[in-house]
Amino acid sequence: MHVLVMTVVHHPEDARILHRQIRALVDAGHEVTYAAPYTARGVMARSWVNGVDLPRAAERRRLSAVRAARKVFKRMRDQVDLVVIHDPELLLAVAGVRRRPPVVWDVHEDTPATLSLKPWLPAFLRPPVRFMARMFEGVAERHLHLLLAESAYAGRFSRTHLVVPNETWVPDTVTTPGDDRVVYLGWLSEARGVHDAIEAARLLRPHRVAVELIGYADPQSRPALNAAVAEGVLEWRDFMPNDEALKRLDGALAGLSLLHDEPNYRHSMPTKIVEYMAHGVPVITTPSPRAVELVERYNSGVVVPWNDPRAVADAVLFLRNDPRERHGRGARGYAAARANHHWPNSARRFVAQLEEWGGVKN
Repeated sequence: MHVLVMTVVHHPEDARILHRQIRALVDAGHEVTYAAPYTARGVMARSWVNGVDLPRAAERRRLSAVRAARKVFKRMRDQVDLVVIHDPELLLAVAGVRRRPPVVWDVHEDTPATLSLKPWLPAFLRPPVRFMARMFEGVAERHLHLLLAESAYAGRFSRTHLVVPNETWVPDTVTTPGDDRVVYLGWLSEARGVHDAIEAARLLRPHRVAVELIGYADPQSRPALNAAVAEGVLEWRDFMPNDEALKRLDGALAGLSLLHDEPNYRHSMPTKIVEYMAHGVPVITTPSPRAVELVERYNSGVVVPWNDPRAVADAVLFLRNDPRERHGRGARGYAAARANHHWPNSARRFVAQLEEWGGVKN
């Protein structure tokens, strides 16, 4: 089976797209052409995919990227057995094209709720744009195949769709948590707690606990991060490929997940929490419902209030000063991740579903 995978929004090294889904397809013996914004993000395609460069859709500059994706889609529609798109914008790229192969939309997030977090979208436009997003979701459900990243997204659709959760590769063994370094892995923005992380790092500095942030930051967050780095408050490594970034978790004292109380986060499982647990790292998280459910069920970390850097720093020091708690919470998180959130368990269902839609005879 030859699969065309397309994104104009996500980084080409996106963990869900490249390191889980595409890797699973390639490991199952399928050919993948991966169209993504390589040049715009300053990376090259991995050797195990056929890379096609697309423009990046950013803020209000999206139509040119959608048009370019539509050209790729039309050019390749007779060469592939299946197409997987990862952005709601790409619904426009495949709409109305005749003689097309089966198209799958992988629904990563609550698109209408996410629009409330976009600083580039004027407030007066958000209600009508959210309405249009809901309308597009209904049209997509009638004409495309859907995959969902969260079971909580099911209520937005009228039919049942396969849930492919944001799980991770859980290593066979992990390093015991250390006592001098806290890590954050993921996108950096105000709604994801970047300012809380900076202030917590400032509070931890006298205690000789380093804070390391790994991930792409939105334009609004970059000045504050650059200033904090210049001040020596923290380390910010910017974007790293997922397989490299995960290595930085090994031996950390704790992993941070400081999401704010936003509609798009209330029913989503922060992937980073599963990644921290998978590497035996205790979790420090704000009380988004899915995060609390996971951390409290396995006693794998500490829940802190919203927007409270002091509570974050106190949680770090609690774990630093009590090795038994630190090691126990890390070990329980690892065991739970290995048993319940190991990506190969979902990868088989994901590949089997795409093979069915692509017409592969088993």
